[in-house]
Amino acid sequence: MATQTAERPADTPNNSGTPEAVVVRFAGDSGDGMQLTGGQFTLSTALAGNDLATFPDFPAEIRAPQGTLFGVSAFQINFGSTEIETAGDAPDVLVAMNPAALKTNLQALKPGGLIIADTGEFTKRNLEKAKYETNPIEDGSLAKWDVLAFDISALTIEAVKPFGLGNKDALRSKNMWTLGLALWMFDRDRQPIVDWLKAKFKGKPEIADANIAALNAGHAYGETAELSGPLRQITVAPVKSEPGLYRTITGAEAVSLGLVAGAQLAELPMFFGGYPITPASAILHHLVRLKEFGITTFQAEDEIAAICAAIGASYAGQLGVTSSSGPGIALKTEAMGLAIMTELPLVIVNSQRGGPSTGLPTKTEQSDLYQAVYGRNGDAPLPVIAARSPADAFDVAIEACRIAVQYMTPVILLTDGYIANAAEPWKVPDPASYVPFPVRFLEEKNAGDTLLPYKRDAKGARPWIKPGTPGLTHRIGGIEKHEETGNIDYSPANHQAMTDARKAKIDNIAVPDQDVALGEATGRLAVVGWGSTFGPIHQAVRRARKQGFSVSHIHVRHVWPLPGNLGELLKGFDKVLVPEMNTGQFKTVLRDQLFVNADSLTKTSGQPFAIAELEAAIAKYFDGVPGNEGGEVPANPGQLPEPESGYDDGSLHPENRSPQSEVNP
Repeated sequence: MATQTAERPADTPNNSGTPEAVVVRFAGDSGDGMQLTGGQFTLSTALAGNDLATFPDFPAEIRAPQGTLFGVSAFQINFGSTEIETAGDAPDVLVAMNPAALKTNLQALKPGGLIIADTGEFTKRNLEKAKYETNPIEDGSLAKWDVLAFDISALTIEAVKPFGLGNKDALRSKNMWTLGLALWMFDRDRQPIVDWLKAKFKGKPEIADANIAALNAGHAYGETAELSGPLRQITVAPVKSEPGLYRTITGAEAVSLGLVAGAQLAELPMFFGGYPITPASAILHHLVRLKEFGITTFQAEDEIAAICAAIGASYAGQLGVTSSSGPGIALKTEAMGLAIMTELPLVIVNSQRGGPSTGLPTKTEQSDLYQAVYGRNGDAPLPVIAARSPADAFDVAIEACRIAVQYMTPVILLTDGYIANAAEPWKVPDPASYVPFPVRFLEEKNAGDTLLPYKRDAKGARPWIKPGTPGLTHRIGGIEKHEETGNIDYSPANHQAMTDARKAKIDNIAVPDQDVALGEATGRLAVVGWGSTFGPIHQAVRRARKQGFSVSHIHVRHVWPLPGNLGELLKGFDKVLVPEMNTGQFKTVLRDQLFVNADSLTKTSGQPFAIAELEAAIAKYFDGVPGNEGGEVPANPGQLPEPESGYDDGSLHPENRSPQSEVNP
């Protein structure tokens, strides 16, 4: 297997000739189990001590027609003995389970990379579905890559023959055969996968045994195939890590655990009200399994019911939480205004996806920032914070809980599809390292013999009163209330006072000062990001600095209100570049709040930024050509996710072609 070190300088081989990092992409039909294969390979990689980052990609269709271009599911993992921040720009190895998987992912593979293909699926029918006129394995079109093509389907059927399975059932083990080969190729231990299979199919031991046999057969094939051809075994050394307990974690898992930890630190039970929507549903799935920590989960009949139930739980003295993605957040907006008016703690998780409307359900984007910061009727401010990676989502969820209960306000926590689905190693923190923020409910009248439910403390927060507390009957609701008594009050002066008070409470939230993630506090260029752009920005800035460029990386967690020192920090740079997966929303917020004249670098193709794209954007500030900075990054046909849609408007059929279509441009 060859690698192009010039394209990925961070992944240069070490002194032994072994690459410090490798990118592998598994791709196949939606029914081929690529996400499961990638997940189990991730587990084995984590146990081997490598740093890693993953990028699962799958179609929005529940089950696209088998073998079609728009039904391809893929899983990419970047792992190595060095610090890994992204799932990698281009794979070193592509495992293609059918022609469609090869066609939709081939442009991503590095020249000299390795293709592992299942020839058993390269039938005439499947080649036609993938719009191949000839078999690419046989026509020489793959000459610039190493190709290892063999009949994985037949080898799988042979491996599981002793278990009496029919061909259809036997082929369901094909992903385990492929996983066995990958485990051999990168010197991984099979035992954790064997244990997992036995546990998963505890009630069907014959299925477990068949899958284990397929796994072992794939591993054994690797030992044989290395005698000739391009396949060889690679051992990637463990990354140097601080001692401690580690596990792999996805963003959805980290958010769930962080919400539980936040509720524990607040000494509150937690109520989660949700409604299924991609990619936010995983949070509900994880929280259902954590009931022993005082967690109540409720799958409502719709988005509005979900958030209103969570508000009701907060009114009753629990920590209310709800989650969704952009379309569902839109439906929850009126209820968010209710939580702002009643001044109740509420955590709202938005796992952003491509939009608007239904948009791109399984693709990633950062285009809900305006919605989070500005998107409610009336003057309805609330704090907004954003996680930068799957592991970071744990701490951000705790921070969201802290702000919600200490300032009696709803809080929006922004993740996105990339963070929610991706996985990375996470050092399990010491619970003692977190400062508790226990809630104190009002238990007696707070103005002599009078109760003032909107009397504010030094933070601007009103008291939290549990319903049924003797002598503390009070009124809250969506209609404007008197600034102290809580009685309905429409008067102009009172509405002005309450509007100002709600705004001041959010403006004065104690936000940590902004730090510099990489580089100096002054210089030629600051690359400012938020959310999941952290990894590619960080790697691109690191590489640019190695070339001597005066560039720094600043990554913002507290999007609203912004850190108090951010404006002054950005004044120390000649230029500011803001890469984001939208049309320039955070750049507008910076200009609105800090009068920063930043340049946008935008991307709205449903794809995360590639490191190379950001490297090229940074280099423009140092090439001596004025006015060429910023802009829009085009869709990258070689990057995940980029399936060809397979849509045929009729022009693909020769009988429907016009004479002009026969003319070469």
